[in-house]
Amino acid sequence: MERLIFHVDVNSAFLSWEAARRVGNGEKDIRLIPSAIGGDRDKRTGVILAKSIPAKKFNITTGEPVAMALRKCPDLFLAKPDFRLYEKCSKAFMDICRDYAPAVEKYSIDECFLDMSGTKHIYPDPVALAHEIKDKIRDTLGFTVNIGIGDNKLLAKMASDFEKPDKVHTLFVDEIEAKLWPLPVRGLFSVGRATAERLKKAYIATIGELAKAELQRIQRLVGVKLGQQIHDYANGIDNSPVLSKAEDAKGYSISTTLEDDVKTPEAAHKVLFVLADSVSSRMRTDEAKAYCVAVTIRGNDFKNKSHQKKLTVPTDITSEIFEISKTLFAELWDKHTPLRLLGISLTDVSKDGYEQATLFPDEERERARRMDKTIDSIRNKFGMDAIARGSSAQSVEIGKKYKAQMENKSKSEK
Repeated sequence: MERLIFHVDVNSAFLSWEAARRVGNGEKDIRLIPSAIGGDRDKRTGVILAKSIPAKKFNITTGEPVAMALRKCPDLFLAKPDFRLYEKCSKAFMDICRDYAPAVEKYSIDECFLDMSGTKHIYPDPVALAHEIKDKIRDTLGFTVNIGIGDNKLLAKMASDFEKPDKVHTLFVDEIEAKLWPLPVRGLFSVGRATAERLKKAYIATIGELAKAELQRIQRLVGVKLGQQIHDYANGIDNSPVLSKAEDAKGYSISTTLEDDVKTPEAAHKVLFVLADSVSSRMRTDEAKAYCVAVTIRGNDFKNKSHQKKLTVPTDITSEIFEISKTLFAELWDKHTPLRLLGISLTDVSKDGYEQATLFPDEERERARRMDKTIDSIRNKFGMDAIARGSSAQSVEIGKKYKAQMENKSKSEK
């Protein structure tokens, strides 16, 4: 059966969702003015997460510091992130997609794949169908999407990134030479800046040049695995399925960029505690445990360092993960470089429920596990902010995406 895949991508999602809410409340449409989502205007901290088309005229870019964006455009309208809103809007547009597609894969909060293979008798014109889905999302929810159509996920995703906003584009195999190959190699999915520079130095500047190059040459330039992948992608090859059910997580991670640099172990421990609380809660929701805990730090010199510890017995216990994280942090930090970012990762995940038995169970560990279970139960019933652990009651805003996901999940189950 011939494959037919749609990729639906919300145009400037965070800003579009904030704008749609404001328009629904009778306020001005911030998509029509220089505006952005991210950070704190008064403190001039944080980074730009999304920006309007008028903001692009001031060369404001996603990921740049708020202070830099405000220097470029002093009148920039800045709205703070609202992950509860984002999760709500994400679910709403994907629910519309599920009305049409046999299988829908959530790829990220603002994009999904639809497997429309075998539906041509129901929907004989895929382009007309894509316009119908696009217009229904716009007219029902108040924000726009791009939809790409292709023979596989890679081609559909590349097509959706053509001209924006509120557009439908196709990229079928017989269109690759005309539509894909003339594009710069940096525009190919999975080709980062460093890889593009390496290819460019080897006189491979376009996707077409990459597609026609000898595979072994590309692998010598960027490595065997990545070389195979980008060479396949340049030739439109991608056999990955649309997964309507998410694959099990291979790991859990969380990090936070700090408003004020951390300069003391005590301040770092407070942040690590909140990180451990959030990431362990996510893992317990999936009934998983980790055999490896890692901590990452970034100084104000923008250099990352990380350290990990392998465990003989897997854990999902917040206090245990926190204690291990403190030890790893002490081994990492030089005690004088101010820190801009802290993160915790839990990997080597197991869901088999097995834990080595012992004749002398650790009572303290069992008490900690019971406490975690009680706190999780209260949060699931009354909301993520219903209870805070000790020092995590401080105003460290971490894990907002996960809180929003859990709150929306709780509402949908009632």
